Amino acid sequence: MNKKTKRNLLFGLLTSLLFITTACGGEQESNAGSGEEGTTVTFLTNNEVNLEGVQAVADEIKEKHNITTKFEIIPSGGEGENIIKTRLSTGEMTDILNHNSGSLFKSLRPEEYFLDISDEPYIDKIQESFLETVSVDDEIYGVPFESALAGGWLYNKKVYEELGLEVPHTWEQLMENNKVIKEAGKIPAVAPYEETWTSQVVLLADYYNVHSEMPDFAEKFTNNEVKFADTPLALRGFEKIQELQKAGYYNDEETSTTYEDGMRMVATGEAAHFPILTFALTQMAENHPDEMDDVGFFGQPGDDADNHGMTLWMPNGIYINKESENAEAAKTWLEYFMSEEGLATFMSKTKAIGPSVVEGVELPDDAYEAVKDMTHYVESGKVAPALEFLSPLKGPNLQQITVEVGLDMVPAKEGADKYDRDVERQAQQLGLEGW
Repeated sequence: MNKKTKRNLLFGLLTSLLFITTACGGEQESNAGSGEEGTTVTFLTNNEVNLEGVQAVADEIKEKHNITTKFEIIPSGGEGENIIKTRLSTGEMTDILNHNSGSLFKSLRPEEYFLDISDEPYIDKIQESFLETVSVDDEIYGVPFESALAGGWLYNKKVYEELGLEVPHTWEQLMENNKVIKEAGKIPAVAPYEETWTSQVVLLADYYNVHSEMPDFAEKFTNNEVKFADTPLALRGFEKIQELQKAGYYNDEETSTTYEDGMRMVATGEAAHFPILTFALTQMAENHPDEMDDVGFFGQPGDDADNHGMTLWMPNGIYINKESENAEAAKTWLEYFMSEEGLATFMSKTKAIGPSVVEGVELPDDAYEAVKDMTHYVESGKVAPALEFLSPLKGPNLQQITVEVGLDMVPAKEGADKYDRDVERQAQQLGLEGW
C-alpha cells in the first residue's frame, strides 16, 4: 500500500486497500452463468478498488438473475472525480456507480443524478451513521460498498496483560495507563511523524466526542458559526496531541519514525499504543502475521466513561444512475448485494478492516481481533462519522499544524487558530456562503 493511498484514505477519499489487476480505463465483465442473454448493467469504479469480492457477487447475480455486470475502471483521486462529474453532467454515467460517501458524495448533486432508494426493503438494516452520509433531506441514495474504517487506538494486548491494565474509557484513564507503560520502560504512544499525515489522527478520531455532545457542530462549522479554537470540545483534540508530547509519552525522534515503524512497534509490544486509522491492519497483517492476535483496538476516549464511542471513516457508497435505462436491473443488483447471501459472498473475499455498517452481519471467526473489539461500539450506537463526511471543509495544512502541536512547537490553542485560518481560506476558495 503506497503513501498516496494512505493519504487519500485519511482525507476522505475512502476506497478499498487491496489491489486490482485491471488497467485504468479498462473493462471487466462477469461471465458466470448460462442460459439466454439477459440484461447487462454497467458499474463504474476506480482503480484502487479490489474487485474480487464484488466480482464474486456479480457472478452470483448473473447466475440467479441473468444480469451481467460490466465493470468500467477509472483513475482514483482528482482525475477520477473529474471524470465522474463530467459523465454525470453529460448523461453518460453507467447504471451503477461506486463513489465516496459524505461530503464528496453530496458535491455530486445526488438529488439530480441518483435514484432515491429510500423505500427499498434493505434500507432498514443499514446503520443510521452511514445513511446520513448518503442522504439529502429525507432521500437516501446509496448502500455501503464495504466495511467502515475506525479511527482510534490500536494497542498491544500482551503489554496490557503484563502490566495489569484495562482498556481506558476516559482520557484521564488513558493517560494513567501511559504513565504505567512509561515507567515499565516501554513506549506509551507511537508518533510516526516522518509521514506527517499520521499526526492528525488524535484530532480526527476525537470527533465522536464532539459530535455526541454537539451533533450540529459539522453544520455550524460549515456555515462559519463555530471555530475549533473557540469551541472547547473541538479544541480538546489539539490539546490531547500536546498533552501526550508534554508528558513524554511519544517515542523519541518522531520526525524520523515511519508509519511502518509504528505498525512494527505496536505489533511487537515495543510500544503499547498506536493512534491510527484501521486500514493499517491490512499491511500490519502482511508484515507481522504472527502478532495480529495481540493487537486490539479502542475508540479515543473523552471525559465520560459512559459515553466512550468511536469515530468512523465511512465506506464508499453504491449508487444507481437516475437516468439509467436498466434501473430495475440495477435495483435488483443492489438488493442482492445487500442480501444475507450477497454480503456473505462479498465478505468471504474481502477481509474487514473495520466494523460493518449493516445490522446482522456477523464477523467471520478469522476476523482481526482489533475489528472484533469494535463491535460493541456499533451495537451500542456509540459511533459517529468523521467530520470530513459531514462537512466539505478540511484545511489542506492540517497535517503540518498537528505536527507542530505534536512536537510542542506551538501551543494547542495556537494550532487550532492556525487551522481555523486554513479552513477559512479553503471555504473562500470553495465559494461557500457565510465566508
